Amino acid sequence: MSNSLNKSNDLKSRIIFTILVLSIYRMGTYIPIPGIDPLALQELMSSNQKGLLGMFNVFAGGAISRMAIFALGIMPYISSSIIVQLLTGVSEYFKNLKSQGETGRAKITQITRYGTVFLATIQGYGLSVGLESASNVVIDPGMFFRITTVITIVAGTVFLMWLGEQITYRGIGNGISLIIFSGIVAEIPRALATTFELGRTGAISSVLIIGIFLLLLITIMFIVFMERAMRKILINYPKRQMGSKVYGGESSHLPLKINTAGVIPAIFASALLLLPITFSNFATSTESDFFVNLSSYFSQGKPLYMILYAFGIIFFTFFYTSIVFNPKETAENLRKHGGYVPGIRPGDRTADYIDNILTKLTTIGALYLTLVCLMPEFLISKYPIPFYLGGTSVLIVVVVAMDTVTQVQTRLMSQQYEALIKKAKFGK
Repeated sequence: MSNSLNKSNDLKSRIIFTILVLSIYRMGTYIPIPGIDPLALQELMSSNQKGLLGMFNVFAGGAISRMAIFALGIMPYISSSIIVQLLTGVSEYFKNLKSQGETGRAKITQITRYGTVFLATIQGYGLSVGLESASNVVIDPGMFFRITTVITIVAGTVFLMWLGEQITYRGIGNGISLIIFSGIVAEIPRALATTFELGRTGAISSVLIIGIFLLLLITIMFIVFMERAMRKILINYPKRQMGSKVYGGESSHLPLKINTAGVIPAIFASALLLLPITFSNFATSTESDFFVNLSSYFSQGKPLYMILYAFGIIFFTFFYTSIVFNPKETAENLRKHGGYVPGIRPGDRTADYIDNILTKLTTIGALYLTLVCLMPEFLISKYPIPFYLGGTSVLIVVVVAMDTVTQVQTRLMSQQYEALIKKAKFGK
């Protein structure tokens, strides 16, 4: 009884810890960088709501619009993770690290952290230079402002990375995903208020607002359906006789999700598109026509933006699925335990069979993610709809919420199962 109570208290403490950490993150999005004129910043942001800057603001939980210490959000860490994971597929050094087990993973994590600091430093400096180039945003421009901004931005990003890791280890769910999730959810009420205000002033029609919310509802239902959808491969186990007893002979299923990669492809693709923002959106006020043209190409609804975003989602869907699921390893585990797919020879044939099914499912999953993320972007590009009601935002919110609830349910079921085993064992 005491063990079950301790397990219950552990789950409560994890949930409370997660809420407290996310509250700290939200407070940090309201602490401004020193030396910024808030009125001039508001004017700058009001004229740069579209394009990558608006998307950056979504992933930063509104921190970029307030130019807070968490202005870069968790995106430098995600970008560093992408680079490191790509290197594990092409670099022998990283391949060896990956094969070293826990020690190798610790080294890869450390390299990812160093990469985060490096990217945050570059982006922080680009941010400071861009702010100085904007009229009257910086109260006292100069090297001192640039240095303090870079230090503040890097410290905020590293602290945010640490908070995400603490949630993963001591809280509930994936810390990095929950930080992005909480930033989007916290800004949704403001986005709804903005949408209703646009309807009240006549900027958009009431029919369009109703259509938007119907589209949101359909999108959410579609996401839930696709995230729950899976293909079950029948696995049989032969009968084995040991003495007078017969073991095995039962069947089970190997579940393969349509979207094995989850929300990671959308986040990764967005992170890569956000990298050029250091040189584009904040450089538009300079004399360089190249940066002005580059920024215009990366605005909502532009063909280059849509093509790169779609390509990134599809690529990372296949790439991340190949990392989290290995058909050869699965087939080998089935062979060791005596399992087999009816009509398929164990070993390489089974691996090829599973890989073929997984490829077809991943193709459907990649197209589903691309459709959900890109379709609402056309509406956003044509109408003054907030980014927080876009497809990528809705996808992240729904998938992260589902994954977190699943983890909570798994822990609850584990507690109940352990309590039943203990009760049966001791007859209480």
